[in-house]
Amino acid sequence: MTGARSAGSAGQAGASGVNLPALRSHNAALVLDLLRTAGAAGISRLELAERTGLTPQAVSKITARLRADGLAAEAGRRASTGGKPRTVLRLVPEAGHAVGLHLDRDELTAVLCDLTGAVVAERRAPLDLGAGADAVVEGAAGEVEALLGGVSPLGVGVALPGPLDHTLGVLHRVTGFPEWDGFALRDALAGRLGLPVVVDKDTNAAALGVAVGAGSGSGPVGGGSFAYLHLGTGLGAGLVIGGTVHRGARTGAGEFGHQVIQLDGPLCECGNRGCIEVLCLDAVGRGTLDEAARVLGAGAANLVGLLDIDLVLLGGRTVAAHEEVFVRGVGAVLGERARREGGGTAIPVGVAPGGARGVAEGAAQLLLAPLFGRGDG
Repeated sequence: MTGARSAGSAGQAGASGVNLPALRSHNAALVLDLLRTAGAAGISRLELAERTGLTPQAVSKITARLRADGLAAEAGRRASTGGKPRTVLRLVPEAGHAVGLHLDRDELTAVLCDLTGAVVAERRAPLDLGAGADAVVEGAAGEVEALLGGVSPLGVGVALPGPLDHTLGVLHRVTGFPEWDGFALRDALAGRLGLPVVVDKDTNAAALGVAVGAGSGSGPVGGGSFAYLHLGTGLGAGLVIGGTVHRGARTGAGEFGHQVIQLDGPLCECGNRGCIEVLCLDAVGRGTLDEAARVLGAGAANLVGLLDIDLVLLGGRTVAAHEEVFVRGVGAVLGERARREGGGTAIPVGVAPGGARGVAEGAAQLLLAPLFGRGDG
């Protein structure tokens, strides 16, 4: 975690300058990210220098430290246009691991990921988020311990429904579970496990996972802006603006499900009437999936109009069970909006990668991404 925090502070230093230890961490993150994206084929020191803008001497020092720490290794030699063949370096995926923990309202998913984000172990268990903090923390800790099998991870990323305070790791009034208001989940779980813990909303974690995957060439977007809409036991959004997860000053961004679109609509568990969440979940419960998709599309159209984003991605267990219906329905609403406004094509709609464990994988990236300068954790 120390390295991750240093990399983050380096990226935020701006015109005031960067102290040398932080700069070293920032530069090491740049090199590590290129090693990560190069994959098993590896990358030469000369290419690292060209792509980072660092001097060959600086790259040699950084890669020497990374090799000494077991994070990088030789991946063979590559023919050169002149002189001796170049040594190629690669990331060592098994040199570090992180746990991603998704606490849904009725189910727990835990994954153990290596440095590339690949899942090397997984566990699932029933969960009752209303059983009380002590029971939930103990159950989650037990699943994490069973998952580790002797591995010592960088830490645990926890993703669950909001609202919450990402910076402090404190929950607010989770919809349907007001008893969680004010509970310091990060500190409680860290104290129980003896590991660093980062807490974020499920939608933010999933969006981070997509953004980091995109940066490595495996995801659907590059440095652009997109909305991840999660429909499962609830409804929320994760927003990526300019390649970075947008949480807002109080982690309040993305409370998508509780925008009111029908003033005299059914009562939502949040206390309002006619929220997108209650309208969407009611339609799903009645089996009218086309209606649910149109409601979700109305919310997506609001986001597109407000943020001018490039892409809408759908996820969550309800979407996963009916992908074609939701992609078609949301896409139709966005298409109608584009035709009314004219002057452009509809924003594309797709299914987020990761499937049922996408949130858990994103939660692991809360620990992993900062190591590569790809997120603030």
